Amino acid sequence: MKIVWLFVVFLCGALLPLQGGLNAKLAKSISSPIYASMICFIVGALGMAVYIPFTKETFSWQLLKGSDITAVLGGGLIGAVFITASMMALPRLGMALTFGLVVAGQVIISVLLDHFNILVAEQHAVNVWRGLGILLIIAGVVVVEKF
Repeated sequence: MKIVWLFVVFLCGALLPLQGGLNAKLAKSISSPIYASMICFIVGALGMAVYIPFTKETFSWQLLKGSDITAVLGGGLIGAVFITASMMALPRLGMALTFGLVVAGQVIISVLLDHFNILVAEQHAVNVWRGLGILLIIAGVVVVEKF
């Protein structure tokens, strides 16, 4: 089952540049990355509204009362910043550099969150191999940008 999830996550990563390109195209066509970002979230919310009835998930809005406000608002706000910033950066930096930096940022912060046991299920300490992995990702971004 783990192999399926590895593929799903890889596919999701592969979709990010496509999403970025489509969002940048929308932003250009309507001359506003801010409104393009809002449209992106509205379409996503509508897509989820159509999908949810086909799942077996149940939900009660009462459950939000006991939830941490940072968890309730944080993901959506971070998503809005990510979508808008990548939409604005993509025409200026190009696809490879924009998403190379996205991946580098994700890996660096993920390693730190793992190390300090923040928002993770299990702590993983920073070690020489994780450090080397970060350096290789940064080197990869530099090489892709230079050549």
